[in-house]
Amino acid sequence: MQQGGGPVRLEVDITGKTFRSAAGETHEVLAPVKFAVQSGEVGVLIGPSGCGKSTMLRIILGLDRDFHGTVARPPEARIGMVFQEPRLLPWRSVEQNVRLAAPDISEAKLSELFRILELEAHRSHFPGELSLGLARRVALARAFAVEPDLLVLDEPLASLDDALAGRLRDEIATLVASRPVMTLLVTHSLDDAVRLGDRLFFLSPQPARILAEVPISIPRGARGDAEIATIKADLVARIQGEHSGERAGRDAS
Repeated sequence: MQQGGGPVRLEVDITGKTFRSAAGETHEVLAPVKFAVQSGEVGVLIGPSGCGKSTMLRIILGLDRDFHGTVARPPEARIGMVFQEPRLLPWRSVEQNVRLAAPDISEAKLSELFRILELEAHRSHFPGELSLGLARRVALARAFAVEPDLLVLDEPLASLDDALAGRLRDEIATLVASRPVMTLLVTHSLDDAVRLGDRLFFLSPQPARILAEVPISIPRGARGDAEIATIKADLVARIQGEHSGERAGRDAS
């Protein structure tokens, strides 16, 4: 963990990211993007498809070093990653997939994870026997089993029906609240962002930049349907107002 007693946080300061096409043309993927997420906080990157969210995640995870800027996270931070696809080993059982990532996990902790994620009855099943919802749960169990300092969730509720997405969202909230962890959620769903997030970062179309950073003051556990509806209405009004201001500025120029 971070030394010297300072705050444990993820600090992202990307000044630019480009790539060169096969035709030799340069394309800008990310405009300057700067934000931070504290330990115990859920930061949400919310933006349209194709805006550069996945590229940003690869940079944050250290998988893409060809960019301008800096990404600072606690030294030796353990990272838990949940991709859009579960990415389970098909020849390993549910329990084996999780233990492969966290070989030292105790039986008590593993059982608690499986209880929260409703996986106890599926320990010996193989990925080919699982629905998408169950496979996503196994991917979550694998990420939490390593007791991460930084948890990255890339569209973990995509392609699930509303009821299943709601249950899985609640399970994610329970796990995130169970230990201090910096969490970065990527989504295009305002509902998921408001129900799970503490600080929302709204991204523009590509090249992505942060249009607005919005903290949510109501604790996650205190947000009922009425509070969620109020927060969403305020956000929509704010976003529409900012877009109107941007259009007016462009028209004036």
